[in-house]
Amino acid sequence: MSASLSMPLGGVQVATYSDYQQAQRAVDFLSDQKFPVENVTIVGSDLRLIEKVTGRLTWARAIGAGAASGAWFGLFVGLLLGIFAVNGTSWIASVLTGLVIGLVFGAIFGAVGYGATQGRRDFTSTNEVVASRYDVMCNPQYAEEARTLLARLSLQG
Repeated sequence: MSASLSMPLGGVQVATYSDYQQAQRAVDFLSDQKFPVENVTIVGSDLRLIEKVTGRLTWARAIGAGAASGAWFGLFVGLLLGIFAVNGTSWIASVLTGLVIGLVFGAIFGAVGYGATQGRRDFTSTNEVVASRYDVMCNPQYAEEARTLLARLSLQG
């Protein structure tokens, strides 16, 4: 189906919710009622980026995080190379070599990355994009049925 100028992308609005979990619950309810949910879209509006500061970033923390990340990758590579080992001793050597090399290179890359910021970003954080409202949109052909079912959901509480 192609979008037309008279119908917004996603169809017509059948419900609005203040958080994503409510909108997801509504679509799940429609699915449970055997509604053709392939005609439904959840549209988040008025997006905001929320950056939660989780701590101070220091040389030790940057190097430690790089080393840990590199160690995991090195362990993975060592396990892959260990597949070709002829005996148990060479398997352990492959795994440990991969682990140590990954740890060292990870620590180096962590230090270089932190040094490149030149102190402009001395904190760690997580990002999340959230919307102020979530509209459940539906193909106009099924909109009335969706509204009826979602009204039943709202009465259930």
